Amino acid sequence: MNALTDNQIVFLATGCNVGKIKVAPGTFGTLVGIPLFLILSWFNGEGLLPYQSLMIVAFVIFAIWVADRAVAILNANDPGCVVIDEIAGFLVTMTGLDFTLKNVILGFILFRFFDILKPFPVKNLEDGVSGGAGVVADDVAAGIMAAVLLRIILAVFS
Repeated sequence: MNALTDNQIVFLATGCNVGKIKVAPGTFGTLVGIPLFLILSWFNGEGLLPYQSLMIVAFVIFAIWVADRAVAILNANDPGCVVIDEIAGFLVTMTGLDFTLKNVILGFILFRFFDILKPFPVKNLEDGVSGGAGVVADDVAAGIMAAVLLRIILAVFS
């Protein structure tokens, strides 16, 4: 017996059905990551960053599992309505940062930039890895690239 039904998997994979929005589902899916980042930012205090990082790693693993199931249910390699990967990538971008309007806006823009542009190696991960891992891996890579650039921008302009 499965822990979650197919409908529940699709609901989670689509970011509570946000991914079913016809225009820019990935952008709207990334917006779903903002309240999750708010909650995770509570674990950004002194000595808490390892817990925040562990929670984000756990979310990425969960996203891979959900995306893998959703790919099978929807019978598509990387369905556009699946946005749990954007949520995971955005959380990777924001790891260790405080929840401020500046950080959220810059992180959002930079993550979407790298997720849409898909520079090397992001595109290679999207094309070269199958299943749920392939759905999520390119967004995690885009999140890492966005995180690096975001920290450079914050350091230069602080």
